[in-house]
This record gives sequence, structure tokens and C-alpha cells, in this order.
Amino acid sequence: MMSAMSTTFPRVRRGRPGYDPQEVDRFLADARAAFDDRRGGALTSADIRTAAFSMQKGGYVTAAVDSALERLEDAFAARERERAIKRTGEKTWYAGTRQLAKEITGRLDRPDGRRFARAGALRTGYSVRDVDAFAARARSYFDEGAPIAVDAVRAVAFRPRRNGYSEAQVDLLVDGLVEVMLAVR
Repeated sequence: MMSAMSTTFPRVRRGRPGYDPQEVDRFLADARAAFDDRRGGALTSADIRTAAFSMQKGGYVTAAVDSALERLEDAFAARERERAIKRTGEKTWYAGTRQLAKEITGRLDRPDGRRFARAGALRTGYSVRDVDAFAARARSYFDEGAPIAVDAVRAVAFRPRRNGYSEAQVDLLVDGLVEVMLAVR
């Protein structure tokens, strides 16, 4: 059961940008309703992971909201796992997780500089060096069980670079890695 979550967050100092309080409160109210719906609402852990809010002066402190969203995502992921195992069985659940992990490791096994499509010479993407360094850490997680916290994966940031890796492809891999990590908790 999801614990009660306050929708009141600290606000940034006057004149500084933070998350739009109305958007955050509305999203959290929708999330609470979806979680309380015993049949399973339309909102998923992936929706929570990709939630984005407008910025406004005097809004909510982003770190406080992001931290609450991470806990909320964990709660939704645990319930999704429980429901999927109940519906299809543990063996099928883990088979799906193994398949996703296999797809991720296949991408991670590619050589440095060639893991993802490039944004293009005149377009900005993610720094190839940053992403390749992260890929090495992620590969160690799979190969050697090297510790990497799911919160560190959620918070990973890559510098922008011209002709960098496609942001969409890298973001999809990061989201998949979070999904695998939550599935095997």
C-alpha cells in the first residue's frame, strides 16, 4: 500500500525557478487515485519516471519533488511486478525481464563510439564519452554485479555535444535499465 504522500513541498527562494506547484499537485493527485484503484489505473511506473513539469518562479524545490517521484515510482513498480507475477506467473515475469536485460546488454556490448546513432554534425546530442563511461558502469552491473544504485541511474546526466549520441536512444536505454533494476529488487 502506498503511504500517504504530502503534496506540499518546500518552495524555492523568491525569484528562483522551481516546479509549477499546480502541475505537481495535480499529477500527484492523479497518481494517488491510480494507485488506490485496485484494478490498476492508467498511470504506470514508466509514466512517473518520465513526468515533467513546467518551471515557474517560487515553485517547488525540484530535488524534493524528484525524490518523492522516485519513491512513488518504486511503489508503482513493485505493485506492477506483483500484479504481473500473479497474472502470468513468476517464470514469465522473469523471462520478460531477462529479455529486456539481454537487449540492453546487446547495446552495451557495442564498441565505444558506436553504441547509438549520432544526432548529426550540426545537431546536439549526448556526449559520446559520457555515455560510453556510463555504459561501462552499466555493463559491470550486469557482468560482475558491480554496485550501481537505481537512484544513480535515474539521476545520470550527460553533457551536450555536437554529433553526440541520439538522446532518444540513450534515454530509452536508461529507462530500460531502471526498469530491469526495479524488477529484480
